[in-house]
Parts: sequence; C-alpha cells; structure tokens
Amino acid sequence: MALLKYEEIAESVRARVANGEFAPGDTVPSTRELSEQWSVSRATAIKAMDVLRADGVVEARQGTGFVVTEVPIARPAGGRRAGSTRVTGGMPFLRVGTPDWATPPAQVADVLGLHEGVQALRRVRVLQLPDGSPHSYVEAWFPPDIAEQAPRLGHAAPLAEGTTRYVRRCTGRFPVEGQDVTTVRLATEVEADNLRLSEPTAVAAVLHTAYDQEHRALVCEEGATPAAYFEQVETYAM
Repeated sequence: MALLKYEEIAESVRARVANGEFAPGDTVPSTRELSEQWSVSRATAIKAMDVLRADGVVEARQGTGFVVTEVPIARPAGGRRAGSTRVTGGMPFLRVGTPDWATPPAQVADVLGLHEGVQALRRVRVLQLPDGSPHSYVEAWFPPDIAEQAPRLGHAAPLAEGTTRYVRRCTGRFPVEGQDVTTVRLATEVEADNLRLSEPTAVAAVLHTAYDQEHRALVCEEGATPAAYFEQVETYAM
C-alpha cells in the first residue's frame, strides 16, 4: 500500500534519525523546511511531525523547534491496540545488560513455535516511573528468523525508529494481531532484583505476542509489574 505524503515525510525523517544523521538532542528540519523540500503544504509537514511525536522520535522544544528525543521511551508489555501511541503509554526505560541468545521459558517457546532447546534473542528493559524507580520488568524474545534478519536487535542501543518499524524494514513483516494473557504470580528472583522488591511480592505478568500478516509470531514479551502499579480498567455496555 502506497504511503500518504505525510507518512513519506515522517518515514524519511525517521530514517535519517535511525541512520545517525540526527543524534539525540539535535534539531530536525522545521515544518517550513520540510514543506519546501517536499513541495507540500505546511499542514502536511505538521502532520508528519505529529506522527513522529506520537512515536516518541522527536519532541517539541520551545524556541528551538523539533529535536530528536534524548530520553528513549518504551511501553510495558501488552496494550498495543491499533491507534495507540508509544508516547501515550510509554515511559523512560533502562536496557538491562546486552541482548543475548538464550533458551526462552516454555510458554514463550510454545508461542514462538520453537522446538525444545532452540534459542531466541532476548532484549530486557526496566521501565521507570518519573522519580526513576522501576515500574515493570520486561523480557522481549525474538525468534531466530526475525533476529537474524534484523541484526540491530542484538545491540543495546535504542532503535530510534522503533522496533516494529525496524523489523518491518528488515523483514517485510509487521504486526496485525496482538494477544495479551495476564496472570498473577509472585515475582521471580530476577524480577524482584530488578524491581527492587525486598520481600515476596505479587506481580501482574502479561504475556504479549505480536503476530504478523500470516499469523507468525514476531515477538513475545513477558512483563512483570508489581500489583501496586498495575491497573486494568474496561468500560463496556450492559
């Protein structure tokens, strides 16, 4: 499907950020410059920047214009409904260690369709509250066929363009369906350590899987959030 003009502009700026042309904190072309470069209305250029703001790629800075986001954000596992944005549900995060290849837990291996003992690429992050304390611990597992085609998943540095767009650019595959399975259990030792829990604590564990257009798993994430921070609200007709 052909991109609309504002989407083309957004993807162009996103690619320039991803390629390092603009570093965190750098000012990107203004909407006036973009409208002139692309021969489009100012409104179209503004719409392109709105897309990048919603994805957390750029932020507006008074007196400067749009700059590349200096503090990367991510979302907890799950809740990736169509139309949701990274900014709306996102928060600052810290990468834990360096992405590595490991044998995933049984429930993750089952979702990814991996045989026993087959390793997947693991990326771990801890999402943070405004005061810097941990909010949730997330392990993201990518199957070999995705990780091998998207080598930057193996780097600790944030993906400025976003993981979903990077994977799509490398593999042509993109999420069309998500499944979230939420359970309640005690935090594991690793989770308790990263979440700074000093005693056995209940956590909400969300197993999120994103499926592509052929219903193949792109990624499976397991996120653990202490019960005190987890709230799920649904409003529906009766």
